[in-house]
Amino acid sequence: MSVLPPPVPTRFRFASPPITRHHVISQHLPVTSTATSLNNSNTTLNNSNTTLSSSPSTYNINYNNNNQNEDLEFDCDEDDLRSLQKRRYDFTPLLEFLSNSEYSSVPQTSLDSTEFLLAESYRAVPGPLWHSLLKSLSSSSNININTNINIAYAVVSWLQKHNLCFSYELLYSILIHALGKSDKLYEAFLLSQRQTLTPLTYNALIGACARNNDLDKALNLMSRMRQDGYQSDFINYSFIIQSLTRNNTIDSSLLDKLYAEIQFDKIELDSQLLNDIIVGYAKSGDPSRALNFLAMVQGSGLSAKTSTLVAILSSLGNLGRIAEAEAIFEELKENGFKPRGRAYNALLKGYVKAGALKDAEFVVSEMEKTGVSPDEHTYSLLIDAYTNAGRWESARIVLKEMEASDVQPNSYVFSRILASYRDRGEWQMSFQVLREMKNSGVRPDRHFYNVMIDTFGKYNCLDHAMATFDRMLSEGIQPDIVTWNTLIDCHNKCGRRDRAEELFEEMQDKGYFPCVTTYNIMINSLGEQERWDDVKGLLTKMKSHGCLPNVVTYTTLVDIYGQSGRFNDAIECLEDMKTAGMNPSSTMYNALINAYAQRVSNLHICHGPTVLTVHMRAGMSDQAVNAFRVMKADGLKPSLLALNALINAFSEDRRDAEAFSVLEYMKEIDLKPDVVTYTTLMKALIKVEQYHKVPAVYEEMIGSGCTPDRKARAMLRSALRYMKQSLKS
Repeated sequence: MSVLPPPVPTRFRFASPPITRHHVISQHLPVTSTATSLNNSNTTLNNSNTTLSSSPSTYNINYNNNNQNEDLEFDCDEDDLRSLQKRRYDFTPLLEFLSNSEYSSVPQTSLDSTEFLLAESYRAVPGPLWHSLLKSLSSSSNININTNINIAYAVVSWLQKHNLCFSYELLYSILIHALGKSDKLYEAFLLSQRQTLTPLTYNALIGACARNNDLDKALNLMSRMRQDGYQSDFINYSFIIQSLTRNNTIDSSLLDKLYAEIQFDKIELDSQLLNDIIVGYAKSGDPSRALNFLAMVQGSGLSAKTSTLVAILSSLGNLGRIAEAEAIFEELKENGFKPRGRAYNALLKGYVKAGALKDAEFVVSEMEKTGVSPDEHTYSLLIDAYTNAGRWESARIVLKEMEASDVQPNSYVFSRILASYRDRGEWQMSFQVLREMKNSGVRPDRHFYNVMIDTFGKYNCLDHAMATFDRMLSEGIQPDIVTWNTLIDCHNKCGRRDRAEELFEEMQDKGYFPCVTTYNIMINSLGEQERWDDVKGLLTKMKSHGCLPNVVTYTTLVDIYGQSGRFNDAIECLEDMKTAGMNPSSTMYNALINAYAQRVSNLHICHGPTVLTVHMRAGMSDQAVNAFRVMKADGLKPSLLALNALINAFSEDRRDAEAFSVLEYMKEIDLKPDVVTYTTLMKALIKVEQYHKVPAVYEEMIGSGCTPDRKARAMLRSALRYMKQSLKS
């Protein structure tokens, strides 16, 4: 007799599946000291150990109350535990039966006496022990894993046939979870296809996909789960965000989409998920959103983890947002946390980004005072600060201090020095850095060579770039996707597009798969050549290889389509971007408005004031205004460059009233007009023969603090000359 378990919830954490209590009343199972064999294997459960061990030919399932297995929790009272420990369960007869017989789970009119006796002998086995058996079979390192999976599936079917265990969907979920944890995602999907997916099996599959970093499948499963009428929960979202963060593939727009789904489904966020979201936004380079969620956590009376605060601090430091970084750093100390190296380095990076050399030196000094020893990252950031300030000798002193502190300089430190020279245009210093590196006994690694190739590529030294690539290969250092992207990009920017395409093909021939950055580089190159069929073909290839377009992809497409006058295609890209859950940036709208305006100007220059071009210019101006309105509706602020371009479009179209309305809008949003703004407005007045208004615009320009340039003065002279001629006539 056994106590019936309560209904199982539709959700459990894979690390701790919910187990209800089982009371063992009697035991018909043979108690053995010598287990029979199953292909030279033993399958027993006793209380001698706490480990779940497996070898190519052995399965031993052991249980002990003193140290629970991390993947299984038992909810039993003390009497149950003592009773469970005293018994030794031998599963070998069952596994032999399922392995050697033509077993079928289909209900039969009559039951073989052997199977009946076998079922009765296992009637008293508690559920947790069946769970352990299934996990042992599905996570085994046995070479013939498919055989073990089939036996595990047969065990579940056999239990279901004889009604020996509760919640069979939980058993299938345990199998799927164990397979996912053992990096056997393909086998997990094969197993899931044998049964109709339920909330438990959906959750197990989503967790398995996230654990194996197959996020496309995880997101697809969540979508299917919703279509089937099941609601996902916060743990699935935690799994996915953690996987994105772990693999540095986190994207702010994707997080926005996931959070919108959470809000739509009215899923309650727990502390872990909130921390995951904050870390996700921080790692994606959006500390503002991270700070918003931090305020939400603290406003709810919860506390953010120390690692979460450090992630925000690091993100703020990367962007040089010093004041906020300092506030987070002080909050860490107020919470009783003694800052360690990672927190100090994050703050130090902010000072380096901001060019605050004295503050950077002070941070290192504070580290030493509080007993935190500077590490390689600390020294590399300090070297960054000195090289950015042009103090190469101070950087060399830091290198000597590293050696004195038994911190061996590594290749990354020298790569930062090289990057600093690159950013200041001193590419010739690459050779000196390489010599200094060798004198310190440090071998260049792949990252150093990538920086060196990029340095030569930025300054049109393609021969040096390829020589560095060849040297890298000769030293046995294999390139990565960053190496190939750098080579392809620098050849494109230097006008060697044919060679760039050859490198694109060569990387694939050598087994390197293009990433989204690679495709973005090639799409931009093909767009500049106006090879539109090739652009669309490359986009199709990109998606077919599972590489989804990102914000940069869409920005590139809008830019190349706009510059070529293919405005319908540009607008279609914006709509596709919104459909994909990404928000167009102000840069994209500014580029589009500028492209419209530039097109108006080009029409006037190339074709003159014909009836056809007048209508075309008017249409272009209206399209620019529409793009401007959509941009405002999306809550984005246009740039000064875009608004100047819009004024110019109205000027070419002889629409002076609209041109001046743009000026008023600039004043409303506190965007200060520049000399180009006023000069373009004067040009608009001259085109419509409103010469008498030009001096007032010129006076306003001076009054606003803008210094007139040669072109502005020429506009004023032209207006005065026309006024003088009209007075004479």
